Amino acid sequence: MSDDVTHRLSAAGADPLALSGVNDANLDALSQATGARVTLRGDQLMLAGRLEAVEQATLVAGAMIDRARMGDMLTVEDVRRLVDGGPDAAERSANGDLKIILPGIRKIVRPKSPGQRDYVAAIRETEIVIGIGPAGTGKTYLAVALGVEALARKIVRRLVLARPAVEAGERLGFLPGDLQAKVDPYLRPLYDALEDLMPADRMQRALENRTIEIAPLAYMRGRTLSDAFVILDEAQNVTAGQMKMFLTRLGLNSRAVVVGDKTQIDLPHREESGLVQVERVLPGIEGVAFCYLEERDVVRHSLVREIIRAYTEDQGG
Repeated sequence: MSDDVTHRLSAAGADPLALSGVNDANLDALSQATGARVTLRGDQLMLAGRLEAVEQATLVAGAMIDRARMGDMLTVEDVRRLVDGGPDAAERSANGDLKIILPGIRKIVRPKSPGQRDYVAAIRETEIVIGIGPAGTGKTYLAVALGVEALARKIVRRLVLARPAVEAGERLGFLPGDLQAKVDPYLRPLYDALEDLMPADRMQRALENRTIEIAPLAYMRGRTLSDAFVILDEAQNVTAGQMKMFLTRLGLNSRAVVVGDKTQIDLPHREESGLVQVERVLPGIEGVAFCYLEERDVVRHSLVREIIRAYTEDQGG
């Protein structure tokens, strides 16, 4: 067609499989989302079609190439997020200004959606961040990654991770073992995140010398946490009194990240969640930021997003 244009991008230095995906799935996703025809020939990425489609595809393709050069194995979901995020999302992904560098395992973690980018930026710029959103949006994982990075760069001396020991709709009954054995099941998700972000031997040493501490929220009472990066996970299951106690533990050169999902409150007797209360109490205070992640920020299996949407619609939005 006479109105068609063609644009070529150099993909030199990018792993072809990481860029194009298995059976060119990533390129097909880019083509379907933008309307441009996308072809990888050698180290040249060819984009053809209407001017508007090629311009949109060029920006997203540039971000894809840069990430493939950094060693990221892109997925179809990554491509869709870059397209959905618009020009600003693609530009920021390409520039890599929000990447989280974890030298111990030579790993780079990047926010993958607009909500995640705002969340990471807020944690880096603000002393207290309240992250609220559904399961699978990376609230805890990104916070732990930023905490590990801050520890590695010696911005803080300690990383403290806390969780309330609240049963999620089940009665577990008597648990055998000492106190640590009893609370470990509640803290397991935090260990899982750390194990993915740190070498096993380094993580073990940090836990032994208490550079990293993982503990039930109740253990925070009476303490002052200075020079620390502090994360409170599952904050929807914290009472109003516990939330106030946690937020007032912060000492000098410390920052806190509070994460939770208001749709999964397991507190007994309909007691008000401290996460719900802070939404009323803390807005407008300088140094406190609220970040809301949504369905589009879900980075688990694509079905998770559909499941969240179905439950939201069933509950009347």
